[in-house]
Amino acid sequence: MNIIPSVNLKDFTSGDAEKKQQFVDAIGKAYEDIGFVALKGHFLDDALVENLYGEVKNFFNLPIETKRKYEIPGIGGQRGYVSFGKESAKGKKEGDLKEFWHFGQYVEDNDELKAEYPENVTVNELAEFNEVGKETYRMLEKTAKYVLRALALHLNLEETYFDDYIHNGNSILRPIHYPPIQEEPKEAVRAAAHGDINLITLLMGAQGRGLQVQNHKGEWIDAIAEADELMINVGDMLSRHTNNKLKSTIHRVVNPPKELWGTSRYSIPFFMHPISAMKLDVLEGCIDENNPKKFEDITAGEFLNERLIELGLKK
Repeated sequence: MNIIPSVNLKDFTSGDAEKKQQFVDAIGKAYEDIGFVALKGHFLDDALVENLYGEVKNFFNLPIETKRKYEIPGIGGQRGYVSFGKESAKGKKEGDLKEFWHFGQYVEDNDELKAEYPENVTVNELAEFNEVGKETYRMLEKTAKYVLRALALHLNLEETYFDDYIHNGNSILRPIHYPPIQEEPKEAVRAAAHGDINLITLLMGAQGRGLQVQNHKGEWIDAIAEADELMINVGDMLSRHTNNKLKSTIHRVVNPPKELWGTSRYSIPFFMHPISAMKLDVLEGCIDENNPKKFEDITAGEFLNERLIELGLKK
C-alpha cells in the first residue's frame, strides 16, 4: 500500500444506500490497511479556507512580543499560542521546528464541561481571527462526525455510536507555522515521527510535499492531498478502542530540500477528541481468538493526561 486512498464524503451523505455502503467499506479498509485517507466532499468551503489561511498568516507575522502575550502559563498549551521549539515528539529531546495556536471547544450547553476546558484566547490585534477559527472548528467537527458515523457502521456499531462522545468533545484546532529554516538543523525536523493521541485527525494543508506516513513494512511514503482534500488519520484512542483493528499510523513532517528552506509551511490539523469520560475499553466486537484484548481499560481523559506528560506539555 504505497498510495493514500481517496474517498468522497458526499457518497456517504448522498441518501443512496449503495454509495453509502461503498464509502463505509472503502474508508474502513483504508484505516485497517494504512490508517490514512484523503477526503473530498467535506464541509469546508473555499472562501472559509482562504480566510483562515489569511488570518493564520496575519497572526504568525505579528511581532514575537505580541504573540507571547497569548502564551498562557499553566494550561499545558491547550489554548492560545505555543512558541517555537516548545513541543517535541514522544521520546525525542529536540523541540520540533514549529510554532502554533490552539482553538478549543465552544461549549454551549454543559456547564460542567465549560468549567473543565480552558477558555479560548481572543487575539485583540486581528478582528477576524477568532471568528474564522471558530467557523473552521465547527465545519471540521461536523466533517469528523460523519467520518466517525461511517466507521461506527464499519465496526458493526449503531451509526450514531460516537455522536454523544464527541458532542462538546475536547477537540483542538491547531494552525501551525513552520518558519523558514535558517541553518542546517542538527537533529530537529519540522515534526518528528509520532502517532496522534485522539480519535481521528483532519489535516488541512497537506497539499505540498512534507507529510510522510509509515506503512506496515516500515517504509515512509509521501502523503499529498489534492487541493480540495483533507488528509484524515486514525489516532491512538480509536486504535486502542478497536484493539488495533483501525491503525494509528506513525507519520512525520520532514524538512524540505535546501532550495525551499527560505519558505514557511502552514498546516492546520483538527484533533477530534471525545469528552474525557468516554471509556476507551476495547470493543467486544474487536476481540476474537486471533486478536485477544491488547489494552487495559482507560478513559479518554486519563489517556490524554498520560500522553501530555510524555510530550512534555504537562508536568
